[in-house]
Amino acid sequence: MSKPRALVVGTGIGGLATALRLHDVGWESVLVERASERRGAGYFVGMFGTGQSAAARLGVLDAIGNRTDPATITYDVERDGRRRPGMGYGDLPGMPQLVLRGDIEGALYDAVAQLAPIRFGTTPVAVEETVDGVDVTLRGADGADTTERFDLVVGADGLRSTVRRLAFGPDADYLRPFDHIIGVSVLKEAVPGFRPTDGIVLAEPGRSAWVFPFTDHEPTVLFSYRTDDEDAQFRRPPAESLRRAFGPEPAGPVLGNLLDQFEAADDVLFDSVHQVVMPSWHTGRVVLLGDSAWCVTLYSGMGASSAMAGADLLGTVLQRNPGNPARALREWELRMRPFIATHQRNGRRDLVMFVPQTRQDKRARTLTQTLLGNPTGKRVMQRVFAPRFAEKSLDVAAA
Repeated sequence: MSKPRALVVGTGIGGLATALRLHDVGWESVLVERASERRGAGYFVGMFGTGQSAAARLGVLDAIGNRTDPATITYDVERDGRRRPGMGYGDLPGMPQLVLRGDIEGALYDAVAQLAPIRFGTTPVAVEETVDGVDVTLRGADGADTTERFDLVVGADGLRSTVRRLAFGPDADYLRPFDHIIGVSVLKEAVPGFRPTDGIVLAEPGRSAWVFPFTDHEPTVLFSYRTDDEDAQFRRPPAESLRRAFGPEPAGPVLGNLLDQFEAADDVLFDSVHQVVMPSWHTGRVVLLGDSAWCVTLYSGMGASSAMAGADLLGTVLQRNPGNPARALREWELRMRPFIATHQRNGRRDLVMFVPQTRQDKRARTLTQTLLGNPTGKRVMQRVFAPRFAEKSLDVAAA
């Protein structure tokens, strides 16, 4: 008897984790990726207990590693260079592992590459679902179209998912804008006056810059800012839009250096922030996963973890419902949806942790950071925050 066959669209964390888990439960997978090659190391990821549990069952937790540096001190800074010790991301309850997106993708890719074919420069252009399978027309790097049949199609191709557009409808039906822009790059050198192991947070009403340090890797910087005209941000070079968003006041020594390094970076991510809100993530044989389905946003801190957990659970329910993918997908969504709803709410709530929206938010943040300036205050604040972070360690994919 032949193995059931799945098409997995996207070779990010969700797609690779799905292919690995499907192999574990006896499925064959074909992965396709619109990009012509693998991506770089990417941005900062805080992997909480949910992601750690899923990664352990997928067999990649040790390979992902942990770039948390015990020598890290995070400072809240002002434009004029004033600084005070604060709470960094690694100090949050739940003990998140601080890694790069590429650490997770690399560990998954190494495991998957020997198990399933991966076709780069390939994207679906038509999806026709029937009772017995899904006929997918794929356009390859040479521009030629071929049609293949699969028992299941998994769309793990990101916020602006091709599978979602083909099977569920246009982006505008499902993208909920946050009216914020992010800019991310790797810093080639430490900010003057700071150690490479220091974290930095400059937070003002409607805009912020965070520097995340790592062991054995250059720090990354995350800019976030609010905008009333999203389209205008993309009509200019990213560095120019950032400088406008953080002006007209003088940038000062820290922000000025970060903006200069972003402008000189070899590779940057510059994008708008959205959540994906859908009434259903699946049909009978087509399912969306990760950012394609829910995009909890980076402000939730659960994008990578929820993608791995979703992939892990998908394999479990398919194994539990052999020959009946429709029933498996219903079971999968019933289990995942409450968990994702929680983290989408948290993403909207925790936006102010990254980007204070008002002067009052800024004053509250300054007060909090003052309390965190000593070990006793830090322990107290960790206990205060602990209930808000308990759901980040929920093992939603446990069998």
